[in-house]
Amino acid sequence: MARDPRVVAELGRPETPDETAARKAESSRVYRSSQNTRNLVAALLVTLAVVAVVVFAVPRGTPPAREPIDVAAVAERVGTAEGRSLIAPELSDDWIVNSAAVEDEGSSRAWTIVIAPANEDEPGFLRAAQGFDADEAWPARVLAGAAPVDTVTIGGVTWDRYELEPSRHGKLSVALAAPAGADTVLIYGTADDDALQDVAAAVADEVTALREESE
Repeated sequence: MARDPRVVAELGRPETPDETAARKAESSRVYRSSQNTRNLVAALLVTLAVVAVVVFAVPRGTPPAREPIDVAAVAERVGTAEGRSLIAPELSDDWIVNSAAVEDEGSSRAWTIVIAPANEDEPGFLRAAQGFDADEAWPARVLAGAAPVDTVTIGGVTWDRYELEPSRHGKLSVALAAPAGADTVLIYGTADDDALQDVAAAVADEVTALREESE
């Protein structure tokens, strides 16, 4: 037996088929909306939980200090491979060695030691490069065409001294060069004259030894 249509209190009469369909559609819309909101809140909570794990659970801190480079050991190993003696200056505690390797410098291969002030607040750097069988024009090629202005004697070695303009010479400001047997030693970078002479003095005995070795 068919039921009589339900009387809707607000209407005081049974719903029409259109009203029934509209009511059900609105009910579905409200339900879907509530589901979307719950899903969004759940996703947000999951994201916050992941962030919390990253922030609080992952260990952080200062990375361990890099092991100092043993220039003498590296120079001996590379020198053996190259079949030549390489400079390995003993530097004061005012400097740290950032790298020591054979590089291409001004179209010539060179054993190059890159150093920087140990004081992180002090800017600048210097490169002590031993150009293998470098010709007289090698320093000029490395120094963007700069020419020496005079000479200076440091540690018993006479060095060609360069006055560089950073805007014209690849941001370099100082340089010294001296022949060392078949090679040429070039010290250059961005530093004051005292720092430059400090490194030149550390290299001077080895420049002399290379000269004597080639005689």
